[in-house]
Amino acid sequence: MNNDYKRKVINIQIDGVILKGNLVIPKNPIGLVIFSHGSGSSRLSPRNNFVAEVLRKNDLATLLFDLLTEDEDSVYKNRFDIDLLTLRLIDVTQWVQQQKETKNLSLGYFGASTGAASALRAAAFYEKTIKAVVSRGGQPDLALNDINKITAATLIIVGGNDEVVIELNEKAYQKLQCQRKLEIIPNASHLFEESGKLNEVAQISASWFAMYL
Repeated sequence: MNNDYKRKVINIQIDGVILKGNLVIPKNPIGLVIFSHGSGSSRLSPRNNFVAEVLRKNDLATLLFDLLTEDEDSVYKNRFDIDLLTLRLIDVTQWVQQQKETKNLSLGYFGASTGAASALRAAAFYEKTIKAVVSRGGQPDLALNDINKITAATLIIVGGNDEVVIELNEKAYQKLQCQRKLEIIPNASHLFEESGKLNEVAQISASWFAMYL
């Protein structure tokens, strides 16, 4: 483990828009995890940043970026446009593969809420390029048509009190054809706000990425 990080605020230019991102690379990274946040959130999401910090302590580089520009985000329906969000994640992944600092790192996705659907769909698009995916409190039902194409090792994490979402995630889990695991965190709600629960999510995720990246 190390705390010697290279931190960069980046502007990712794709399709005529500029998406802001925070890239943090530990000294000897074993891989890079790209985050796909849920609706109404951003690269500044406190929950995703908490998870990212734990990943970095386990020698994983992290990229948190805004899937939408400020103008796009002000149009409410864009936040649920899974096609658009998936395309952005695909484009940003391509950008990462062209940068000197990140092009040789193996890649994983961490998706939260609706962001998990775009992470799963982008993983299906890239097939073997993406080595591991973690879905936290996700809505994989929005990616059901693509889920059987995923080859990345996929970990689905759901709160034990999040009954509706458990059902949706169990359905998605059955359709996965890859290395997979469904982890239900007892006494946790959708956002894992209970004491210590988000840390549990972060530690399980870090182990998963370390194993498969």
